[in-house]
Amino acid sequence: MIYSRIVGTGSYLPPKVMTNHDFAARLETSDAWIRERTGIVQRHIADKSQTSSDLALEAARQALKAADVKADAIDLIIVATSTPDFVFPSTACLLQAKLGTKGSAAFDVQAVCSGFVYGLATADAMIKSGAYKKALVIGAEVFSRILDWNDRGTCVLFGDGAGAVVLAAGDKPGIHASVLRADGSYAGILSVPGNVCGGNITGSPFLQMDGQAVFKFAVRVLDESARETLAAAGMKVEDVDWLIPHQANVRILEATARKAGIAREKLVVTVDHHGNTSAASVPLALDEYIRAGKIRPGERVLLQGVGGGFTWGSSLVTL
Repeated sequence: MIYSRIVGTGSYLPPKVMTNHDFAARLETSDAWIRERTGIVQRHIADKSQTSSDLALEAARQALKAADVKADAIDLIIVATSTPDFVFPSTACLLQAKLGTKGSAAFDVQAVCSGFVYGLATADAMIKSGAYKKALVIGAEVFSRILDWNDRGTCVLFGDGAGAVVLAAGDKPGIHASVLRADGSYAGILSVPGNVCGGNITGSPFLQMDGQAVFKFAVRVLDESARETLAAAGMKVEDVDWLIPHQANVRILEATARKAGIAREKLVVTVDHHGNTSAASVPLALDEYIRAGKIRPGERVLLQGVGGGFTWGSSLVTL
């Protein structure tokens, strides 16, 4: 039996930091208002010259180094992003070129904030099939490009960044189970309802969100997804050492852990200093806690995403 296992992680955050005070200086808001409602204190913003593939490259290099794997040994690259460099080619193909390699399969996954979990489950299945041996799975976003900077209800929530993992084939289970779900009938509560047609923008190019509806939906489906994934793995909540949900809002994170019956001390929270980095949030948080020595080899981690679409999913992983 072939399994896949995470053998290295990496992340990258742009140098520029925007604090809540920076927003308070230009919008009708305050540090206290943002903290109370979201738990966010600061977020990183990409320079105008930086693209999603640039951020992905730095995270990939870190993950490859941690795994002690050369870039040319990777035979599968999956990039989860809602903010690609171009309409096409894919960000994954651009990343492949920046890594200086050729020949591996490379494609993007677009499931918004669930993108990394979708990408991880896809790579896991492809490795288990025997067709691939080593994969790079990356979440990379420059959400700052699709925000209305005059809308205090959305622009304070998001940041830019990238997180990456290297998956390798092995004979011991690493990813025990993954469950992916979607319901397109909820598209209206979180979307960027615009497009380019004939060289002109149709609809709106900015992110739009019904915060209360998203909160209720996210907490419900993350709980359902956790239970479904644990059942598929033949495990119980007590078997989970760490919970890493999509880092959207500290209230959603705490409500998710509480509803699932997972202790607060097992909940990973990085949204306070990263903001919501969409598909990058889960691998960013995973890498931070591994490098800090908090998540240790042999521990079980439940990774969860939920985002526009609506999409959601979970993966139960042993590090």
